[in-house]
Amino acid sequence: MMKKLALTTALALTMGISAAAQAHPNHAGYATSSADTVWKTGYGECWQTGYWSEDDKTVECGAEAKAPAPAPAPAPTMVMKMIDAEESHIIHFASDSSDVTNVSAIVSYVGSLAKLNSIELKGYTDSVGSSAYNDALSKRRVEAVDAALTAAGIDTNGKVVSHSYGEANPVKECTDAGASRQSCLAENRRVEVTINGQKQIHVQQ
Repeated sequence: MMKKLALTTALALTMGISAAAQAHPNHAGYATSSADTVWKTGYGECWQTGYWSEDDKTVECGAEAKAPAPAPAPAPTMVMKMIDAEESHIIHFASDSSDVTNVSAIVSYVGSLAKLNSIELKGYTDSVGSSAYNDALSKRRVEAVDAALTAAGIDTNGKVVSHSYGEANPVKECTDAGASRQSCLAENRRVEVTINGQKQIHVQQ
């Protein structure tokens, strides 16, 4: 009862000085001073105008404060990392030949590496001819590939490991005769090239 009486008396006094109590945009629905300060009762309650609605409630006058928006997640940091890399290639040869046709794919891959560690060359022939002849031919093929890589601009010094296996380890067994046999044996006339090195990649930290 006393609280209601106090509010009534305060409201009457406010109406008497209504020229000083105005509604400002920042405090819509509340009686404010010319300095845009909300008028309050002796009990600390904000004075509401006849146009006040729940939507006008402010934190100062009893509304719950909104939780601050969460801070945006920091952008991921990208760093450079070295990883081991290996790739294999095969160079094929014509019958009884050590002429290297094309090493562009090998040169391109080596160029993509941040560091070249080693190149392993394994030379083979088909089964035509003597074992001694084929051993020598596989050696010439390995040497020809090494020379072709050097001529293409790859620094192979101290990085090439060579093996000559002659007619061993065929990838195809051929029983045909004549031209058909030569075509079948083509896959055995080869140098296998294995490149080991390191690549630089971007990784998220």
